[in-house]
Amino acid sequence: MDERRPFTRADAVAAGISPWLLRGSRYRRIFWGVFISAEVEPTDEERVIGALLVHPAGAWASHRTAAAWCGVVVPDSSFVHVSVTKAKDRRWLLDIKPHVAPVGTPTRMWRGIRVSDPVRMFVELASMLDLVDLVVAGDNLLRVFRMTAATLRAGLERTRDYWSPAARHAAAYVRDGVDSPMETRLRMLIVLAGLPEPVAGHAVRADNGDVLVRFDLAYREQRLAIEYHGTHHRDDPRTWERDLRRSELVDQLGWHLVHVTSKDLFDTPAGTLRRIWLAAARLGLTVPPPQPGWEPHFTNRAPRPAS
Repeated sequence: MDERRPFTRADAVAAGISPWLLRGSRYRRIFWGVFISAEVEPTDEERVIGALLVHPAGAWASHRTAAAWCGVVVPDSSFVHVSVTKAKDRRWLLDIKPHVAPVGTPTRMWRGIRVSDPVRMFVELASMLDLVDLVVAGDNLLRVFRMTAATLRAGLERTRDYWSPAARHAAAYVRDGVDSPMETRLRMLIVLAGLPEPVAGHAVRADNGDVLVRFDLAYREQRLAIEYHGTHHRDDPRTWERDLRRSELVDQLGWHLVHVTSKDLFDTPAGTLRRIWLAAARLGLTVPPPQPGWEPHFTNRAPRPAS
């Protein structure tokens, strides 16, 4: 038995380890009846494996836990979510949230454990995330599982789960080729304010097809790009120098830029929307000013830590 990986009390007894030793300093308890060597630093991974160990064979990681395990960006959660197909197979322990899923629910193996299938995962996330966080997860899910938004939407059309309508509503906003969660949030701020949706990941190409520059978001006809800048753009000298050269190229190509930071997005979203709208109007995009409706998703709503 590998004591550096989660094991149950029964595993320990079978390996000749006295239950009394499990109460000492040599081992650390993950959940009731699940232990690991005290020398191992606590991780989220051991909690997922430990939660599955207390459930019967056939259980799988689901909801936020499955998403985080696969590398999909979701808000952090103190619970480990596990799904089974029979109510009697649930194990109600502190920090474990068991769910009952229909028999035949699609799953797949990912990094050695069974997790919800991507389409099912998105429906599960719809039960616990708000619209913007769900679209962030959706954009990222496409990249992780190498699928398209059309494939996700087609799969959701075949689902009849209680949360399927919410999932289908959010999936209508999911887009291919999005590079970061903050780009998704910026796009959702624009769209929820009633402004035309900019193209995500627009590439400007040379005559021979080579990509000259790629923008986070773009109004192509107006040659207006909206770019999100994280702190690494400011703190990393090489990134900063590369941004300077890129800005010169953008000017040469005749494009205009609106730069957006985290502070712009979450501290002054109304001002950011007005900047985008004014820039678009100056370049010939005739649309009404930003409309109400975006506020609940962005006012005092900086994103929580993401797994």
